[in-house]
Amino acid sequence: MASVILSIADARRLAEDWIAAWNARDLERILSHYAEDVVFFSPSVVTRYGEPTGMLRGKHALREHFRRGLETFGANVQFTIMDVLSGVNGYTVYYSRESGAAVVDTVVVDMLGKGVQVHAHYRAT
Repeated sequence: MASVILSIADARRLAEDWIAAWNARDLERILSHYAEDVVFFSPSVVTRYGEPTGMLRGKHALREHFRRGLETFGANVQFTIMDVLSGVNGYTVYYSRESGAAVVDTVVVDMLGKGVQVHAHYRAT
């Protein structure tokens, strides 16, 4: 895959749609942002499943993880974009949650703009 610097406009478009999907609690729309073979790293994987690597592999595993998240937080889920940064083959979205926690997700994308590797980082309130 050739390296491409994602434009800030494209990065913002992807991030805004992803945030809107979470705020709408639309699991299929959320998942549309990920490749089938996505590798996802998050502290929530450790706390929710006791998986010490913090890693999930594949869209099927991510579907279950996000389904549980939506089930747990339900109508309270509300993400707000604070900033979006573009980079080589990806972007970073800095956002806040309804709890006031700050989150940074760094997403490496494939040629279709689908996340193939994601690293989530949290700052609790």
